[in-house]
Amino acid sequence: MAVAPGLAWAAVRLPGLERGPLVQAVAFTPYVAAWTPVPLLLALALRRRWPAAVAALVAVALIGAVGPRALPAGQPAARGPELRLLTANLLAGAADARTVVDLVRAHRVDVLTVQEFTPDAAAELDRLGLAGLLPHRQLNPQVGTTGSGLYARFPIAGGGIRQNRGGWGFSQAYGTVTPPGGPPVRVESAHPAAPYAVDQVGPWRADLESQPAATPAAGLSILAGDFNATLDHAPLRALLATGYADAADAAGTGLAGTWGPYDGDPIPPVTIDHVLVDRRIAVRSVAVHPLPGSDHRAVLAGLRLPAPPPAGG
Repeated sequence: MAVAPGLAWAAVRLPGLERGPLVQAVAFTPYVAAWTPVPLLLALALRRRWPAAVAALVAVALIGAVGPRALPAGQPAARGPELRLLTANLLAGAADARTVVDLVRAHRVDVLTVQEFTPDAAAELDRLGLAGLLPHRQLNPQVGTTGSGLYARFPIAGGGIRQNRGGWGFSQAYGTVTPPGGPPVRVESAHPAAPYAVDQVGPWRADLESQPAATPAAGLSILAGDFNATLDHAPLRALLATGYADAADAAGTGLAGTWGPYDGDPIPPVTIDHVLVDRRIAVRSVAVHPLPGSDHRAVLAGLRLPAPPPAGG
């Protein structure tokens, strides 16, 4: 009885079979992985050979799937300029704008992506000085939760707004930035639908499947935002497989929770805010910062871009 829950969890998580209410449950896989040694020790203490063997396999499988997120991964030999990117879900504009601007100023952020971005939030960010720090922008402020924004220190080319077709209708601002001495990078503020109920799992999956794939043979791409999915969800792993790396996973901080909620509900934090980078981009650091007024935390990624191709190359 002690071994069976972990075995069932592994049977769903490892092949990516989460459906219906299991989609929400799978987000808590790191906690289940941390629990798996308990039934193993119990079976060993009771000298139950076969349950112990099964418990050991479950522990190895789930810890093996989750554990590497706490370990830094090897990085590509990128020799271009650094790029500092911050992403934040503003909770329908309720997040503390001063905290966002202070993070941008203190960490010399080059690119900021925001979700649940409202007209009031846009005005307050500029009032507090964001316009002088990140003067270039592609914005779609909306009352409620559907707005999106992209701010940059450098000019934005080819900017636009993409509308997710899931049930929530979240928008995603995008554009291409070219840091001095670096290659152009397409950046998009990601915000797929949330699987908060069983009837929302279909739109959630559709929105994740419609995210721009990485293009390893072409230009660089970054997706940063609230994905409403963890690395234990199959659709997000499929997106990564197109040629992205999860920055926090690469930096060894992939187990830091980014969504609580932090309003007293007895729900442990999960990691649903991500910075996905083209695998040619090196990840130098990732940090999670509290964001008063929001149920999300901001994610700050320090990146190094590859050198631009030679002129005429």
